[in-house]
Formats: sequence, structure tokens, C-alpha cells
Amino acid sequence: MGVKLGKLKERADILGELKPSRRKPNEISAVSNTLINIFFWIYSALCVIPLLLVIIVSFSDEDTVLREGYSFFPKRWDTSSYEFLFKDYRQILDAAGVSLFVTVAGTVLSLLVMALYAYPISRKDFPHRNVFAFFMFFTMLFNGGLVPWYLVYTQALHLKDTLWILMMPLLVSAFYVMLLRTFFANTIPAALIESANIDGASEPRIFVRIILPLSLPVLATVGLFQTLAYWNDWYLSLIFISADGHVNLQYLMYKTMLNVQFLTASPQAMAALAAQGVEIRLPTETVRMAMAVVGIGPIVFVYSFFQKYFVQGLTVGAVKG
Repeated sequence: MGVKLGKLKERADILGELKPSRRKPNEISAVSNTLINIFFWIYSALCVIPLLLVIIVSFSDEDTVLREGYSFFPKRWDTSSYEFLFKDYRQILDAAGVSLFVTVAGTVLSLLVMALYAYPISRKDFPHRNVFAFFMFFTMLFNGGLVPWYLVYTQALHLKDTLWILMMPLLVSAFYVMLLRTFFANTIPAALIESANIDGASEPRIFVRIILPLSLPVLATVGLFQTLAYWNDWYLSLIFISADGHVNLQYLMYKTMLNVQFLTASPQAMAALAAQGVEIRLPTETVRMAMAVVGIGPIVFVYSFFQKYFVQGLTVGAVKG
């Protein structure tokens, strides 16, 4: 009897080992899933909390901030920093309009130009693709310097004090061209393009009707980065724009901050204003935070439009099993 029970137990152990596990091959345990969620919740909080502090400080009283420092729970709320910024609201609206136009038009044009360059060099049947790829890669390593760069746009192209000058220098990025080329070469099947050619489709039709719709993930990713680059740029306005009507929002905020710092650090300037009977109270810390809120406000909503394709686009070139 004892021998039979032993054999039955041994068979049960063997069957238990052969029984397939209920866990899927790529499934993680509940404990690991909880730890991962906790990590990303903490990481997200670390990203959101500084932004929340900037917003709170921008609505705080200047004297309280200077006396007690930054706080999530200010003793006194004040909107003087926003009142100071929007005294000349027309100038801010004009600069915001310039930033919006340059960002939208520059991003669309940039995507079009880079995609048109990246698609031919991704085709193996294009005989000169290595030459054009090397030409683009070479610009990632070397450049002509600041002075030739400035002379090309001002003396050769005559783009100074125009909206084009805010778009042209950022129009093509060699890294993004290589990223697009990698996506076109590894993701778009060559048989699909060949079948389209057999059906009589021209190259422009293949590019517009087949390549671009299948490349939305990488186009959305590159478009997001280009949108941030155009919106956050202030250096081009500093270098090339001398007329106030063509400056963008970021440069306007930068110039305003420099003016505030100059006035607060110059007793002669404040004395001259006092001699003319002008009493002016300039916020420094809170107005800096208010400028940050005004500058980043609209661009925050861009992520919601690109989120669907953003993760797919970041995995371009990854090994797929």
C-alpha cells in the first residue's frame, strides 16, 4: 500500500511539473508590477511638482517670496507679476502670434523637407544614396562657424528681420533625417513599394499615399521635438531680428527679464525715475516665474496630440522579436 501511494505521489509531482504555467511568457508578477507603478508615480511627481511650484510662486507676493523663500503654501497671494507683464498686452499678443506661426509653419515645413530628403536615401535602388547620406552625416560633425552662418542668412539670402529667418536655421536636423531614414528602411516593406510601382503608381504618389501614412509614429515624434525647438527658441530673434514686431514670445520674455534686472540693479535708473515722479515697483522673483508660465503654457497641450504615436516613434530602430 505504501509503495502504491509513493508511486501515485511521484506521478502527481511529474504531472505538476509538466502542467503549463498560467502566467504568460512576458507577464511580470504582481509585486514587480506594483513596484514599477510606484516608481513611475514617484518619477511623475518629481516632474510635476517643480512645475506646480513655479505656478504657485508666480501668484505669490513678492515681499513674502524675498523674505521667506519659495513655498507651496504662500501666506499671501498676489497677481502683481502678471499685471506687470500684461501692461503692454498687445506686444505679448504680437510675440505670441509670431511664435505660434513660426512653430506651426516651421514644424510642418521641416517635416516635409526632412522626409523628402530621408526617403530617397532609404531606398536601396537609389544609386547615390550613400553620397547624400554622408553629406548629411558630415554636417553632424562639422560646421562653418558662427560668422559664416550669420553672413549666409544676412548677406547671401537677405533674410534678416523676416519671419523666414526664425524658421530656416532649424529647418533640417541631420539626426532627425537619419532617424527618418532608419524608419523608412526598416519598417516600410520593399515589396509594398515594388507592388505600387507595378500597379503604375508614381514616386510622388507612393510617397504621399503610402510612405507618409505608414510613418505617422516617427513623423509625430520628430514633429514634437521640432515643435519644442521652434517654440523655445529665442537665440535666432536675438541674432537676426532688430524690429520689435518680429520677435517671438521667448525672446520678449528674455528681454523683459533683462530690463527688470537692469532697473533693479541700477540705483541711477531708479533715481532717475523717482526724479520724474514715477514710482515703480518691479517684481523680480515672481515675474520670472510668471514668464515661465506664460512661455510654457501653450506648448503643454501639444503632448496630448502626439502621445498616441510618441512611444512608437521612440522605438525606431529597436530590435523586434
